[in-house]
Amino acid sequence: MSRPGSRRGSRRLSQPTSGGVPMFYFELDTSDCPEAHDNETIAREPSPSTDIMQASGPPARFPSLSVPQAPRPMITEYAPGRKGNARSEFSDLALSKFKCKENGVSVAVTNGSTTPLVENPIEDEEAGTYDPFKHRHLEHPTTDLDTLIHLLKGSLGTGILSMPLAFKNAGLFFGLIATFTIGFICTYCVHVLVKCAHELCRRTRVPSLDFADVAETAFSCGPPAVQKFSRLARAVINTFLVIDLLGCCCVYLVFVATNLQQVINHYTGSEMSVQMYMLAMIAVLIPLNLIRNLKYLSPFSMVANLLIGTGMAITFYYVLTDVPAVTERPYFSSWPQLPLFFGTAIFALEGIGVVMPLENNMKTPTHFIGCPGVLNTGMSIVVSLYALVGFFGYLKYGELTAGSITLNLPQDPLAQSVKVMIALAIFLTYALQFYVPMEIIRKGFIDVHLRKYPVASEYVLRVALVLLTVGIAIAIPHLGPFISLVGAVCLSTLGLMFPAVIEIVTFWDTPGGLGAFNWKVYKNVAIVAFGLLGFVTGTYVSIQEFVEEFSKHS
Repeated sequence: MSRPGSRRGSRRLSQPTSGGVPMFYFELDTSDCPEAHDNETIAREPSPSTDIMQASGPPARFPSLSVPQAPRPMITEYAPGRKGNARSEFSDLALSKFKCKENGVSVAVTNGSTTPLVENPIEDEEAGTYDPFKHRHLEHPTTDLDTLIHLLKGSLGTGILSMPLAFKNAGLFFGLIATFTIGFICTYCVHVLVKCAHELCRRTRVPSLDFADVAETAFSCGPPAVQKFSRLARAVINTFLVIDLLGCCCVYLVFVATNLQQVINHYTGSEMSVQMYMLAMIAVLIPLNLIRNLKYLSPFSMVANLLIGTGMAITFYYVLTDVPAVTERPYFSSWPQLPLFFGTAIFALEGIGVVMPLENNMKTPTHFIGCPGVLNTGMSIVVSLYALVGFFGYLKYGELTAGSITLNLPQDPLAQSVKVMIALAIFLTYALQFYVPMEIIRKGFIDVHLRKYPVASEYVLRVALVLLTVGIAIAIPHLGPFISLVGAVCLSTLGLMFPAVIEIVTFWDTPGGLGAFNWKVYKNVAIVAFGLLGFVTGTYVSIQEFVEEFSKHS
């Protein structure tokens, strides 16, 4: 036997905890067990159970492990974020490849992997399954109505104001059909992601997972060939989320500056450029985004919702007044313009970044998906509103349709007030949009590499990121191509491709998990191809639009 505390020939069995409580590893000293170093299978016996003393608190019941010679348990603290930890908390939970079988649970252990020692409630052992919803302990769970409202708020943003431009690039009736089609595909991909999350929660016996956790756990529990990419999957998801949300912040700045320029320059006779308005906003943006507590941002969200609701009502009044006949607009635009429609539409419709946090905080998460379900109800409302705004907005203004429908409103005081209200609402929403990528960066970078001065480092990084978004918005002050680019690059990957890949990896080794004749594989390959086509063509055409816009203003 090796000395206590020695890592030679040891295996680490993790006991996960939640709520920020340190996790502990039970290290099994197997240095005198030659066969333990091979890629053997350690089978959990269905019964009996053995008492294992935890580092603190009362003893818990865990299934016994049949191993060559009884190992000695040694307890080592696991601190997420500590330098040198190669795996994340969820990777440690899932890396052991849970393979649930009808006659028990067989856990394949490979060198360097960990086998979670997770408490199995009696009722779960008798049923043979784990219900993650029974183990979610939420201080303030949301009702179905609360979740529906949050889903609408998270999905209804500046994208709805750009839908007339999307219809301009698609044609009146083709845009209508394509909007509902893309809305259906996006909603279906959200269903896929949530179902995979539920399945992985049951396998790893954890109550909830966010988007990046789902990706990492799916690869960790998936086929051996993809397990080594689990951390990469998590990093890619978080990277695209950060790029997407910071890109939306840049779009917000362009939107606010463009609307303010129209109003202020009209009444003052000034000729100040859009870029100067963006620079002027820095004085308010920086203090606003130094707020680190989401609770203090809630009042801004309430004010923003009231302003957007009032502004959209007035906008509909102008759009639905003196509407021309549908025969005056082309039913289909042209094939080269369709990538711009795709990018703009998916930017407007895709709200997958808010889905998992909403589902994880529900009082009755089983009501999120299903028929009708919170997700189906919310997305039906969202897609219908987007289709109506796009259809009637393009029908009203035709080829004069701007990047935002507010820019097409007349110069009378009521219409100008709409521009100010919506611009102020989007400006206040910037801080809420900025909060999510900042949290991802804080957990993945500051808590790992800058732990000595976490608060000061966070403040410096917040200021730097605000200045970065302003700089990008100044460099690319054209709203239409910018929206299309963000949608094509980020949201086609997050909303379409990643859920399809996650479903394949999750159910690859599950008997019958991919459907009869593996039809889910072909379905997901088609979704990935569709998303990849939109990614490539949307990015290419958006860059072309940028070049044309710059050539016009140069």
